[in-house]
Amino acid sequence: MAVTPLFQLLQWVDVTSAVLFSCVFLLLVEYLWNKAPRNFPPGPPTLPFIGNIHRFSIGKFHIQLGECAEKYGNIFNIQIFGPRLVVLNGYKLVKKVYVDQGNDYADRPNVPMLRDTVGDKGVVASNGYAWKQQRRFALSTLRNFGLGKKSLESSIHLECRYLAEAISNEQGKPYDPRLLLNCAVSNVICVLVFGERFEYSDSEFQILLNTINQLVLLEGSVLGHLYNTFPRLMRIAPGPHQKIFTLWDRMVKFSHRKIAEHKVDCDPANPRDYIDCFLIEMEKWKDDKAAGFDIENLCFCTLDLFFAGTETTATTLTWGLLYMIKYPEIQAKVQAEIDQVVGSARQPSVTDRDNLPYTNAVIHEIQRMGNILPLNVVRAATKDTQIEEYSIPKGTMVAGNLTSVLFDKTEWETPDSFNPGHFLDSNGNFRKREAFMPFSAGKRVCLGEQLARMELFLFFSSLLQRFTFKPPEGVEPSLDYILGATHSPKPYKLCAVPR
Repeated sequence: MAVTPLFQLLQWVDVTSAVLFSCVFLLLVEYLWNKAPRNFPPGPPTLPFIGNIHRFSIGKFHIQLGECAEKYGNIFNIQIFGPRLVVLNGYKLVKKVYVDQGNDYADRPNVPMLRDTVGDKGVVASNGYAWKQQRRFALSTLRNFGLGKKSLESSIHLECRYLAEAISNEQGKPYDPRLLLNCAVSNVICVLVFGERFEYSDSEFQILLNTINQLVLLEGSVLGHLYNTFPRLMRIAPGPHQKIFTLWDRMVKFSHRKIAEHKVDCDPANPRDYIDCFLIEMEKWKDDKAAGFDIENLCFCTLDLFFAGTETTATTLTWGLLYMIKYPEIQAKVQAEIDQVVGSARQPSVTDRDNLPYTNAVIHEIQRMGNILPLNVVRAATKDTQIEEYSIPKGTMVAGNLTSVLFDKTEWETPDSFNPGHFLDSNGNFRKREAFMPFSAGKRVCLGEQLARMELFLFFSSLLQRFTFKPPEGVEPSLDYILGATHSPKPYKLCAVPR
């Protein structure tokens, strides 16, 4: 039977109507799903599905948030491929919310990428009762193994010597410092968690460190954000984001293997490290499953400590050496102070810190300018609450913009310049600054802060005691950066000249 033109027209109208109806329906659902609640903080207008992504460049995201604050105020909301995020700007507001209202913003949000890789396991991603128990246990265990004590300092001193030897082997030729710094810093946390350090040439160790670097870049990429908007689609869609799951699987298998090795010869009377302590603790909490003392949670707690204990401190030191070759006059002043107070016959000690105010000030300024976690780790409201005059429903994602704190024009004399004087008084003595918040604040403040401070001081002062760092001949040092899950310098090379 012949198809008449009228029948063809009706078919076309039906198909067109169905498509239009589907589009309108999806737009309506998206609008209702992501509509801003009543009395919510203001923010830029959004587009369906993509939110405000068209307004931001991923590489300049932390800077453009400051521009939003100028237009919408110190508390505003944005939508980047998913739920709305409330952004807090400036030291005073971030401190008020994170510290004074800390209990109201102590949760982690239910983010698809985090849920599909870590779930609610570990210390970083867990919430409520389990998080409190795991954080308490991690802090007490790290203290028992020397956090803030001489025993841990001697372990870091040993790693400083291994690092210096590895740098000496470069014979003053140009090299990328990131790899060796990663190895040295990671070994400190490896001793605490796994009970052993690794040779820098160990192939498995190198694979693990490279895995961490790749995860940092991939999870902070556009595809990582897209996954959080369309998790069902992105789970099956091909692309670089699929590598995230392969990388996490590699880390999990490594952790489980280390745990299995510990179970064979763990001595309850003589725990060697964090894994041993956790295995012993499991017996005490066997009737309280909600506390999270089980093998699967041990796996992710171990990875949290390993990951966090490597990435941020190593990245800070990488920025530190870059600033030293960028500002050789500052490097020379640090070396002169170390020579006068410590000399060359012994390694710098934590007890020297008070007598090295300029060195201490430079390290703090490296942390401020390095700005490793520009947006902090996102938190979520534990209940319906309020920030100033705005209503914040339970579960809302909230982030303190640490860039706006560390570069707050009302708190820092020259916020955009590398200036160790920010941390020195008129007499040249070290002074603390309230707006110095690289480790965050409040209930979710970095649990490794004390360890990181000790490592940064000992590694940095030891390196400048032994070497003078210079750019390769004819190369002007660049402060260009890569913004993934952390803010890190682009790969660069330097020369380490023995002193």
